[in-house]
Amino acid sequence: MPRMEFPRKVRLAIIQRANGRCEACEAVLKVGEGEVDHILPDALGGKPEQANGRLICRVCHKAKTAHDINRIRKADRQRDRQNGALKKKPWHGNLRKKMNGEVVDRRTGQPLSRSLTKDTPL
Repeated sequence: MPRMEFPRKVRLAIIQRANGRCEACEAVLKVGEGEVDHILPDALGGKPEQANGRLICRVCHKAKTAHDINRIRKADRQRDRQNGALKKKPWHGNLRKKMNGEVVDRRTGQPLSRSLTKDTPL
């Protein structure tokens, strides 16, 4: 799905609304320094409308974009898992975790030693 950019009129309205300041950290911006950003990213359903846009400085934009990428990837994983594209990874076939947190061997019913459960990956 192609990315939806803000139309020129909407970009201009967002820039005028900001009045030369970053809408995230209130820093004073020079002409051309600010970046128009989607509040709710396009990949998560955000529309290219004035209500979903804001003018922010490059530092704030970089930090927000990093956070948005994590949210988008998590949504992708959840969607893939829901659709059956990703299967749940089994914990371990021969071990079972009790409600009290104790790990026991399914075959023997014996609890595992603390050092074994902490040091060895399952």
